[in-house]
Amino acid sequence: MKFPACSFLAALLALHLPGAANAQTGKVLLDVRSPDAAQHLVPSSPQVSVSRSTDPAVPGLEISALLGGKENYPGVSFKPTGGPVFDLSAYGHVEARVANTGTKVTTVCLRVDNDGPWQAHPWNTESIVVQPGMTDTVKVYFGYASGKADYPLKPAEVSNLLFFVRKSDIQQSFRIESLTAGGTPGEQPAVDPNSIRVKPKGGSLFGPGVAFDVGKQVTAAGTTFTLADAQLRVEFPAASTRVPPAVTVKPAVGRWDLRDCLEVRIKLRNSGNTSLTPSAHVESNGGASETVAGAPLAPGASAELVVPFANAKPGDPSQKKLLTHLTNDTVSGVTILSVPGGPTGSLAVESIRADVPPVPVLPDWLGKRPPAEGDWVKTYADEFDGATLDATHWNVYSSNWWDPKKTHWTKENVLIGGGFAKLRYEKKTGHQNDDPNGLETPYATGYLDTLGKWTQRYGYFEARMKLPTAPGLWPAFWMMPDRGPSAEPKRQDTYDGGMEFDIMEHLTRWGGLRYNIAEHWDGYKKDHKSNGADKVYFQPDKDGFLTCGLLWLPGQLTYYCNGKEVLRWEDPRVSNVPAFLIFYMPSGGWDNDATDDKQLPADFVIDYVRAWQRKDLASPLDHAPAGASVSKR
Repeated sequence: MKFPACSFLAALLALHLPGAANAQTGKVLLDVRSPDAAQHLVPSSPQVSVSRSTDPAVPGLEISALLGGKENYPGVSFKPTGGPVFDLSAYGHVEARVANTGTKVTTVCLRVDNDGPWQAHPWNTESIVVQPGMTDTVKVYFGYASGKADYPLKPAEVSNLLFFVRKSDIQQSFRIESLTAGGTPGEQPAVDPNSIRVKPKGGSLFGPGVAFDVGKQVTAAGTTFTLADAQLRVEFPAASTRVPPAVTVKPAVGRWDLRDCLEVRIKLRNSGNTSLTPSAHVESNGGASETVAGAPLAPGASAELVVPFANAKPGDPSQKKLLTHLTNDTVSGVTILSVPGGPTGSLAVESIRADVPPVPVLPDWLGKRPPAEGDWVKTYADEFDGATLDATHWNVYSSNWWDPKKTHWTKENVLIGGGFAKLRYEKKTGHQNDDPNGLETPYATGYLDTLGKWTQRYGYFEARMKLPTAPGLWPAFWMMPDRGPSAEPKRQDTYDGGMEFDIMEHLTRWGGLRYNIAEHWDGYKKDHKSNGADKVYFQPDKDGFLTCGLLWLPGQLTYYCNGKEVLRWEDPRVSNVPAFLIFYMPSGGWDNDATDDKQLPADFVIDYVRAWQRKDLASPLDHAPAGASVSKR
């Protein structure tokens, strides 16, 4: 499985200006006061503009118009002019001071590049989350990223410096106020306090019984605040229409780890003499949640403002609208603000608590029919009611492209019983695909697919599953193209109309309330393209299961979680090639922890898998071999 990340950034441009060096400031790489400084930053596309600051009190380079567009990571680049590379061998890091000149929280990234094939990821990257109107420093240590050892960058051969932000449906802008190289060769980053993850007891972030340092844990923009009687009293001046006044409550150290939660609940009381309309959002290393506005609050009245981690509306990649940017394991603050244009007033913050909403009531259609009008027929189902796997439905062997030196597929780890199929991951030495000549690895897992036994173009595909909790695992329910054996070696190619569908892809490091959705096409090398969302927050049903579905129609993909639409993509490029089903659970992934033998074995449980076809879309391309049948139910 592939997933888009900073790894897939296009190699952008960059530039070098001569700079002085001294023991205190290091080497100035970019003189932001120079009249022609803006000419040395190259925008990544027409959606990005660069200009000099017009305020002499805050010199710098303004990067703006980062709105919409097709880029995942719009930004600017800076390359050497006096030679092919920067020689920074006398230093240990590059750092930049940046200010958020926009009206929303923005994550600004700095990347330092060597030349080399992109597959090797020849760069180091760091990012900072900056509040509107605030300034901070982003620092990249050579050989490190996110405070951990990374690509072994060669400081004497730095070919590019890149500033970028993430794709967003809001306007983003920032100012570069300095760019320097500093430190000593071989230096290492100090332990980043922000890398510390704290799970608050009972989900309580602020309130009675919670130790709190108001000097360290509260920041304000355009407001004043005091702590009295275990309540945070905030005075809001009349809010401008551009940047509303706000107060942010932060962890005492590091980040709050809220992987076991899906929302933040804030108890407020209007302690002033005028009606106020409060709003709030939650911030994280990945970005902020949607801002949720409450109802107008009369003087003396109380209310609870609930901020879900997931956005209220489904994601739409074609409109650059994601489900959310929030990463619930790296929560950096909860911001409370007055709506733009609001009056002067006062609020008392009584408590802030992370929580999980009640178990959802699932829609009646779930598991019974597709969530769309039409004349549908069930074309495939397995309820796993027997004692053995139905060999007319499933293969248990295939290639392992994901962790082949660690894990092997074995039929012994596909367990059938009690109405479930379980793919079990455990510490058990064996050979890939139970072949004595296959690679021997120390861990075993189960695998299922329908390649050559069942394929379908278009339709609705659904599975009910329970996710494992042991760290380091990568369970998924997905589909790949199948053009038939006569199309070898391009039978499963994602070029020429083919596409990979990741209906549910989970990394256990995320906890049990989040998964990923993605589509991939045009191969997995330089032409690779993708869409999706890696922050699909969900609540398991009363039995701890998750039901995921894909409605695949010509030019349209719609994904469902527990019967609710969460992501829709409409585009002519949507696959028109038949696809087969896959369930697997290797270890690893792009954002996971190491496996822990003490928490093994671990099971990925599948209750059922079902598929339907709309009669008017059925074609000879759909394929079920003789002997295969749909469910007993």
